[in-house]
Amino acid sequence: MINVSNVTLGYGKKVLFKDVNLKFTPGNCYGVIGANGAGKSTFLKLLSGEIEPDKGEIAIGPKERLSVLQQDHFAFEEETVIRTVIRGHARLCEVLEAREALYAKTEFTEADGMLVGKLETEFAEMNGYEAEAEAAVLLKGLGIPEAFLAKQMRDLDGGDKVRVLLAQALYGNPDVLLLDEPTNHLDLRSIAWLEEFLCRFANTVIVVSHDRHFLNQVCTHIADIDFSRIQVYLGNYDFWYGASQLILKQKQNENRRAQEKADDLKQFIQRFSANASKSRQATSRKKLLEKLTIEDMPISSRKYPFISFKPARSCGNTILEIQGLSKAIQGVDVLKDLALTVRNGDKIAFVGQDSLAKTTLFQILAGELEPDCGSFRWGPTITSAYFPKDHGVYFKNELNLIDWLCQFPPCDCESFARGFLGRMLFSGEEATKKVSVLSGGEKVRCMLARTMLTEANCLILDEPTNHLDLESLTALNNGLIAFPEVLLFASHDHQLVSTVANRIVELTPEGCIDWMMGYDEFLKMNDGERLKENVAAAS
Repeated sequence: MINVSNVTLGYGKKVLFKDVNLKFTPGNCYGVIGANGAGKSTFLKLLSGEIEPDKGEIAIGPKERLSVLQQDHFAFEEETVIRTVIRGHARLCEVLEAREALYAKTEFTEADGMLVGKLETEFAEMNGYEAEAEAAVLLKGLGIPEAFLAKQMRDLDGGDKVRVLLAQALYGNPDVLLLDEPTNHLDLRSIAWLEEFLCRFANTVIVVSHDRHFLNQVCTHIADIDFSRIQVYLGNYDFWYGASQLILKQKQNENRRAQEKADDLKQFIQRFSANASKSRQATSRKKLLEKLTIEDMPISSRKYPFISFKPARSCGNTILEIQGLSKAIQGVDVLKDLALTVRNGDKIAFVGQDSLAKTTLFQILAGELEPDCGSFRWGPTITSAYFPKDHGVYFKNELNLIDWLCQFPPCDCESFARGFLGRMLFSGEEATKKVSVLSGGEKVRCMLARTMLTEANCLILDEPTNHLDLESLTALNNGLIAFPEVLLFASHDHQLVSTVANRIVELTPEGCIDWMMGYDEFLKMNDGERLKENVAAAS
């Protein structure tokens, strides 16, 4: 359990939150939401003790163990994967290493024997004899194969490191679990496994996530950071959205009715204040007007960009034909004998555990890579636009946003660029910022603006939801649902995939499986029983 009492925190003149009083109790999962910059990650750092509040205090229950998803992906480079996970339980790891040091001694004293006895008792009480087995089950559920357990962390790629650090946070049944964006770099199956795990977790979970489906699946409460305060709502993300919109609408209606009443009173006073027979009534209405209060509506930090993809022309009958496409990267087959025909109206989500396979396919289709063998052919009416997962190269210059956008036709003047950037939440001075200092979410919004300018009738999007806040995610989701032509994309956002895709193509080491169905049906056919078995074992 965590108690937050009268906590205030700000940076300079900006107050992130003020006089926060909250209680996080066992058996509940709290989703922390808010616009980019609202202070979500900062709030988790306060709870973990990494930073101190300006005012107030945060208290954790006595003898309770708190576990945090580490953000430094290079902190355990010299450790093995299995030992990195066990380090999630600091005391258990201390006892384990002390035992190992004692048993490695060539001479064993009586004091050593007594110490070993104490250590063994404590080790057994913490279920230490099952430590490696428990860690292996967590790693398996998150997609780390058994062959990786003895590897050092430095030998893993970035995505696998994130999975190991997530297993570390989950390890050892902590009393309080703090997770900041735990679904980043996870494939859809690993996210589904994590959802099942957290639903069965009996202690306190506090999680920051931009994944709406994930928040709906795991959260019992939503902690909303807005208006410089934190308000907790009972229910998942959809319940929060409905409740918050209802409260906002009620407040707007109350203000509207109060304003209408004030206008009527003012009109009466103006008409009859000089009328002797009605002066008493006018005076009475003046008193009513003075008592009438119209609350200023607080300004929300939430803003929704306008995202709309409008193709210059419709697709013809021939879209894309892929035949026998293969590609190896550093001697490893990433794509092998891939064959696929894309039809008019297809919105295809590419899934599979190997994110490199999806990125490689998209790079080949966009003309950035050559296949080792095989071929592909676009239809004569098709114009494609590619949104790369790694788009850092587009921002390695000192251009401001206006000049940056003017690189891409048909944007050819400052007024056009300012109007377009304003739709993407870069208004006023924001439009003159250097692109080199943009945040991850801002860069994604810029790339989406560039994609909209192409007016292409086939969009190729590789993880376009990375770094986006919930508001931008919602706008993108709605824009892709409304897009009338062909879409080829990969995303770890369950709600976006399930609401946009009408066809699932799974990339495997041997080629691809064309499921010809929506995502929810695909998951039902493939994952249901397997996920339940894995999570039951982990629990």
